[in-house]
Amino acid sequence: MRRSEPPGSAGDRHWRGSARLAVSCSLLFFALSLLVDWDAGSLTPLRALLWATLSGTVCTVLLPQRVSAGPGWLAVRTPWRRRIVRTDALSAVRQYGGVSSHLVLRDIYGHRLELDPRILAANPLLWHELDTGVRRSVERGTLRHGVEVLDRLGRHIDEETVQEVLRASGLS
Repeated sequence: MRRSEPPGSAGDRHWRGSARLAVSCSLLFFALSLLVDWDAGSLTPLRALLWATLSGTVCTVLLPQRVSAGPGWLAVRTPWRRRIVRTDALSAVRQYGGVSSHLVLRDIYGHRLELDPRILAANPLLWHELDTGVRRSVERGTLRHGVEVLDRLGRHIDEETVQEVLRASGLS
C-alpha cells in the first residue's frame, strides 16, 4: 500500500474512520433507494444509474478534507483539489466563526487554504507542525496578521488536552 504523503509527514488520524462513514452512508442511501424504487415497481436500469450517481454525489459531499503537514508545509486535500501553504512563510491567519468555524491560512507566495480547527485539536502532530511553522514565520517577520488567532487556538487545544489527561487519569 502506497502512502499518499511524503515520509516524515503527519496526517489526520481520524480521516479513515470519517471516510469510511461517508462511504457507508452513501452505500446505505444507494441500497435504500434501490429497495424503495424496486418495491414501488418502477426500478429500471436508467433509474438505478440515477441512484448510483446520487449516491456518488452523497459520498463526495460527506467525504472529509484530508489534512497533512510536514516541516514547513500544511496541505488540505478534497476530492477536487489539493491546497498547500508554507507554514514557515505565512502572511495572514484568520478564523471565521458561525455555524462551522474555519481557519484561513495565507502564505507570502499567494497560496491559501481553509481548514476546520477541530482537526488541529484532534491531531497533536498536525498542530505541532503548524505551530513550529508559525514560530518560524513570526521569527522571519512574514506573519503580520493572525498571531493572536493562533495563540487563542493554541490555548484552547492545550486546555482540551489537559482536560483529556485529567479525565483519563480519573482526576476530573
